[in-house]
Amino acid sequence: MLSPHEFATLMLVREAPDQADLNRADLDALLERQLVAFEKLTSGCTYLNITDQGHSFLKALTQRAKRG
Repeated sequence: MLSPHEFATLMLVREAPDQADLNRADLDALLERQLVAFEKLTSGCTYLNITDQGHSFLKALTQRAKRG
């Protein structure tokens, strides 16, 4: 399970992937769980992106919150 800070970081990545002030420890935890990943553009620039697994995680939590 994610900590509240990690969950908030995941939501920030979904809404604003170019956010510069993300907590490195929270970001590392999300990278380790493969909920986010760095993607490389053809231009050579990299950006942070939420993975399919990250989207599924947020969707499951949203559905659970609606029921609960």
